[in-house]
Amino acid sequence: MNSRKLAIMRLMDSRKKFTARELAERFDVSIRTIQRDLDALQTLGFPLYTEVGVNGGYQVLPNRILPPLQLTQNEALGLFMMIEYLQQVPDFPYGSMREHLAEQYFSTLPQDVQDLIVRMREHVTFVQHPGKHTETLTTEILNAAIDKREIEFTYHSRNGYKKIEAYPIGIYYDDGYWYMPARHRERVLLYRVDRMQQLKLLDSIDESIPSLQAWLKTSDDRKAVEVVLHFTEFGTRLAHSDVLFQSIQGNEWRGLVPPEEFPFTARKLLAYGPEVKVISPPALQQAVREMLEKSLNQYS
Repeated sequence: MNSRKLAIMRLMDSRKKFTARELAERFDVSIRTIQRDLDALQTLGFPLYTEVGVNGGYQVLPNRILPPLQLTQNEALGLFMMIEYLQQVPDFPYGSMREHLAEQYFSTLPQDVQDLIVRMREHVTFVQHPGKHTETLTTEILNAAIDKREIEFTYHSRNGYKKIEAYPIGIYYDDGYWYMPARHRERVLLYRVDRMQQLKLLDSIDESIPSLQAWLKTSDDRKAVEVVLHFTEFGTRLAHSDVLFQSIQGNEWRGLVPPEEFPFTARKLLAYGPEVKVISPPALQQAVREMLEKSLNQYS
């Protein structure tokens, strides 16, 4: 495909409707040349249709095919690896297209590059938490967040099922699960997407809802206390791979934690077993003890 056809495709995406004369003047070629270019693009699958009349012209269908990528071999291999990785992330938004995209992209590559990818697949894999199927929810939540639209859903919390109305800020993927921060009444709460059911879009829109990136940059205004933890050598190695404790210095971790987060922090610490000790505050020590006692009582 020559550069003029690529430029025509980009122009159609920006203007939606145009006449052959307008294109001919823009690219300094004849109307017949432009018409041949448009015929060639339609043959390749670019979705055009023609409207006749004074206000007519060529129109791009809404579900249009985007311009092809012009990649080097290494870029093509890297892109295919990214597609392979995304196929392993459970419930990726719009994920129903991933397998189709991989097959379509693979089929357009030269045979020698296809052969290289087949060999490369034997030497790399991506292991992800399988999780509970929630692809429809992640897509709907993301669309609602973009539109700043309120949603209603049933949530399976520690105290059972309850119906919630909230404005989603976005979604993020962490340690095998999708999470949705959302404004419920006047507070922003965090929900695990795999615990959500029966999601419904509501009519309310609130333009004051921040984007996920803006929300992540806001500071936590809750009162916090200093937590001091001591890890063993092995515990330190584990902590370096933990988002919560990776700022560890030596074998000691210090950080500010709101008391409301002590139950969550205590549960995280239990996973380290004897590889970590809470030095302070006493309230977090007590939270860990209580969880340990509950675990031991099951075997008494």
